[in-house]
Amino acid sequence: MQNDISPPGARAIPEAVPAALPDATCKPTPRDTVLVIEPNFTGHRWRYAQWAAEAYTDAGYRCVVVTESRNEDHRLARKITSAARDDLEIAFVDPQQERPGGAAGLERISYVRHHRYFRYAYRLIAQFQPVSLVVVPYVDYFLYALPFLGSPFGGAPWIGITMRSSFHHRTVGVKAPDRRVVNAVKAYLFRQAVRVKGMRALLSIDPTLSEWSAQALGQRAAVVRYLADPFPDARADDPAAARAKLGLAPDARHLLVYGSITDRKGIRELVAALETMHDAPTLVVAGEQDGETREFLRARAPRLTPAPVVLDHFITNEMEFDLFSACDAVWLGYQGHYGMSGVLVQAYRFGKPVIATAEGLIGWFCRGGTLGPVIDDLSPPSIAAAIEKVFARSADPADRTQAPEGAHERLLERNTLDQFKRTLQEAMA
Repeated sequence: MQNDISPPGARAIPEAVPAALPDATCKPTPRDTVLVIEPNFTGHRWRYAQWAAEAYTDAGYRCVVVTESRNEDHRLARKITSAARDDLEIAFVDPQQERPGGAAGLERISYVRHHRYFRYAYRLIAQFQPVSLVVVPYVDYFLYALPFLGSPFGGAPWIGITMRSSFHHRTVGVKAPDRRVVNAVKAYLFRQAVRVKGMRALLSIDPTLSEWSAQALGQRAAVVRYLADPFPDARADDPAAARAKLGLAPDARHLLVYGSITDRKGIRELVAALETMHDAPTLVVAGEQDGETREFLRARAPRLTPAPVVLDHFITNEMEFDLFSACDAVWLGYQGHYGMSGVLVQAYRFGKPVIATAEGLIGWFCRGGTLGPVIDDLSPPSIAAAIEKVFARSADPADRTQAPEGAHERLLERNTLDQFKRTLQEAMA
């Protein structure tokens, strides 16, 4: 293996892959190799791969990040390559060619296709060096295939992170669609999945999954733990200075919509509500947009008064810091989003009130209204009322502290990068 990229666009001859795989009883020791496999560097997935690698190199282990060759020019790949560290490498492994016959039909199923990739990538790298632990930053690729296909890593110990498991939500009081049959099937498959050979721990960015698992799983299952979605330990800067850097009006009120901007952000409903208001705040939309949202905002933005600020590009860490410092409130009126929200964590860390949907984990964390108004529907009157309420609240700092934080809100204090790394390190035990 080269020190930077090795082996590029790798291919393995199936006959050369060893039949015997490392056993799960092997206990990693410092300088042993931890494999972090993440084929997709879009969204936040590359961040999880980076943070997992940092967690284990910080603990004295050697790490290899495995991804597909289409990510060679990604900022993380370039960073690892240019650093040329002895304890951190990147390997590019592309999927095998589709197999002929019936197997090709099975691989049209996403779970099966991804399971095959992870199995192939693991076995290929294991030819070059012994692997003591595998980390899967997004195990939802193949989680529900595990009861049928087993571990893609043979008997090797591994840790998975799930971000999409939501079958248990209604059981623990999270507002979510009533899909009884689907949820029952997924609950059954989940129970079987956490019993597969080699799984050391399943970590979830959803605190309610570990709560459910403590009651529903037996002793034979892997431990299911809460992994707080990590963000740097930041506090708001002077709003006036941040607004000056961003070119925002110094005395205006600003409502931030942040992240990957799609219909699921509730952006259409928010704009419709702002059009009805006589004293609307300035809308700040920051983050890369999909095509439909871009067309929508181009058509509707001229109707808004005051004119919105639209930043349709990748947001750097520095600009993110300035945005959360400068804006008065944060929009979380998402639709069809039932998982965790990193934007909620950022708003909490910067002390900014939110306008939150009542659904999913956003609604679960914001229940009670301590973090800001919660809306049950996305009608223009409901949204407009919540906007008026949140800005009346932000104008009166005493209003922010009239109710003590509940246990749900206090969980957000754990969403630091240090805590994230510590949880990953403890999961090896």
